[in-house]
Amino acid sequence: MDSVVLRDDMVDSLEHEAKAIVRSEHVSIAMREVPREPFVEDESVAYADRSAERLGTRVLSPSAAARLFEALDIAPDDEVLVVGCGVGYTAAVLAEITDAASVHAIDITRRLVYEARSNLSNAGYGGVLVDRRDGAYGLPEYAPYDRILVEAAAIEPPQALLDQLANEGRLVIPLGAGEQELVAIEDGDIVTEYGTVAYQPMLVEGEQADTVERNRTHREDREHARRAAKRKKGWEQSWIDWDERL
Repeated sequence: MDSVVLRDDMVDSLEHEAKAIVRSEHVSIAMREVPREPFVEDESVAYADRSAERLGTRVLSPSAAARLFEALDIAPDDEVLVVGCGVGYTAAVLAEITDAASVHAIDITRRLVYEARSNLSNAGYGGVLVDRRDGAYGLPEYAPYDRILVEAAAIEPPQALLDQLANEGRLVIPLGAGEQELVAIEDGDIVTEYGTVAYQPMLVEGEQADTVERNRTHREDREHARRAAKRKKGWEQSWIDWDERL
């Protein structure tokens, strides 16, 4: 089936009263325009309303992504920062609402930064700036931002991100540890709550999967265990004449 038809069906289901997730016209139009195939490895499920895995990260389901877009309440002339952009799908939709030059995205994992750049380029949004940064520190070089979207959970909103908001700016972030709540923050205060969610916690430098583990003892113990597992046991040694020992 044609991908345009699949996108229309996807958004129609998100607008239907059974879900009623997509309510604003600009989110509807943008999600109908942005292809999901460049961001979802299995194209056969690209438009199914379920999450997917790619390079060790979660690609949000269409309904989960739509909740973020509606909470962000973005305007066409807004400057936007996406923290923890993963493979880049949310950044692409935001670029469709505004424009690619107005969207900046960061991720702490280097291979995801490369992946997001490639995916955004393939989807037609190569103008989105994607950089490798620790999300807690944001991207101050291009601040202030009218909207900041964080796709990772934190106990409290990072102060650096609050500082990078423009006047009347909005930060959308999942807050909490065991139980998380998607919230919108303006002027340092929570102004709206959007219900419970489940996101991976925000990583700090050294915790990402593609980095060298900072704890040397843990690394050495793991290496010793790996070598011990491969080491021949006594009965496997060829230099021992077991017949003479019996």
